[in-house]
Amino acid sequence: MDYADYQHLTFDRRADGVLLITINRPEVMNATNARLHWELTQVWLTVDADPAARVAVVTGAGRAFSAGGDLGMVEDTAGNPEAIARTMREASDLVYNMINLDKPVVSAINGVAVGAGLVVALLADFSIASEAARLTDGHTRLGVAAGDHAAIIWPILCGMAKARYYLLTSDFLDGREAERIGLVSLCVPADKLMDTAWDVAGRLARGAQPAIRWTKRALNNWLRQAGPIFDQSLALEMLSFMHPDVLEGVRAIREKRAPQFPSAR
Repeated sequence: MDYADYQHLTFDRRADGVLLITINRPEVMNATNARLHWELTQVWLTVDADPAARVAVVTGAGRAFSAGGDLGMVEDTAGNPEAIARTMREASDLVYNMINLDKPVVSAINGVAVGAGLVVALLADFSIASEAARLTDGHTRLGVAAGDHAAIIWPILCGMAKARYYLLTSDFLDGREAERIGLVSLCVPADKLMDTAWDVAGRLARGAQPAIRWTKRALNNWLRQAGPIFDQSLALEMLSFMHPDVLEGVRAIREKRAPQFPSAR
């Protein structure tokens, strides 16, 4: 794909080889519909093929990074084997395409980050959160297993005890707590977020490119080793979409109430 082919991602080049990628559905807090979900899998291949891009910075338009999956997309997926298979393929591609991109990625987490947005935020090589950021994996609140990216990277970033707590409860973390437990690289005041991201990205863009990229490639072997764990978690997440809990999870989110899952009655 060419950058012009993207509908929900916008791009801005800087002279130093830094490419700004903005998730651009601000009217719905950058929630991922089917098209955006697919675009987030493809953009890393486009960046990889772009000789002018040395570093990517990704953020969200408006007040959110990305508020997770569009609920209509979740409803369309529930109980639909073809949609489940497509979603599973895309979720796998998103994770592995980010892992296999040797060029560094910096996430500037400017607000809420959930679901596929959180995948991008946390799989970035440098994750910089605003103090106003709010993060949650959110899967168990929806009634599905924590697939996406959680099992491959949360235990590595913040340890098994914290990973279990936040993934099983779907509790929110703010930027400060995310930095304290090691889930993100840095937490900064909201008005310093982009300046910090530009500084980090600029230093990477001015550095020795093979050395930086090959260091990233070697470090990401920790994630590749966890690939079978991720693959199983993703399969179990997709299996969850065949269970009635997921439709109750959607209803509860729409109605802003606690879910009453059929499996817990």
